Amino acid sequence: MTTDATTMMTTGADYLHPARFVDSDDPTIRAFAQRAVGDARTVKDKALALYAVVRDQVQYDPYIDFFNPAEYRASDVLRAGKGFCVGKSSLLTAAARAAGIAARPGYADVRNHMTTKRLSDLMGSDTFYYHGYTQVWLGGRWVKATPAFNRELTERFGLKPLDWDGATDSIYHPFDLAGRRHMEYLAYRGVFADIPFDEIRGAFRHYYPRMTRRQEEMPLGGDFGAEGALEATRK
Repeated sequence: MTTDATTMMTTGADYLHPARFVDSDDPTIRAFAQRAVGDARTVKDKALALYAVVRDQVQYDPYIDFFNPAEYRASDVLRAGKGFCVGKSSLLTAAARAAGIAARPGYADVRNHMTTKRLSDLMGSDTFYYHGYTQVWLGGRWVKATPAFNRELTERFGLKPLDWDGATDSIYHPFDLAGRRHMEYLAYRGVFADIPFDEIRGAFRHYYPRMTRRQEEMPLGGDFGAEGALEATRK
């Protein structure tokens, strides 16, 4: 028996049950999952339907309050209709569990070569610590799915939409459509039964002191998609 199969059998309940941030028992999450799944019959088809809806119907927005627990809670992200990578992975994880599919959030440190100048300046870095994705239990193993960037956003940035076939890992492309460097995976932080909010918040305070100070003064705000579209025309 493989390690993943053993893990699923011994702790699988952790990845099917609701949690503080992955609140798959919230009525809005359950209704959302039911609508997204529609007439899909197989586990794989259900997972693919959920991925597509979370990716494209929830706008990616990095200009949020990273220290507000609501930005990490699946039901709050759904109500807002927008979120950053961690919030969107939380929503996909919760929707999958609501549909009876084992899922868990995971994290990686990535260097985003295509981020906007404003966001890079705010962060003081082009490295995104605790970049969020979701692992879904399909075909007897864990498969990565990354629903962060909605299709409209990737088109504005000149990037390839990140599709997912349910059989192979869906992680970000190393290059954009013009052959420029896009996403570079540096390290994996592991997977969890729920969002490790305190751990992520502590890391953000440590790695992004400039953005932390700015957020304590006033909300960030901004249109990340418009910034990316403008900068893409200049490259």
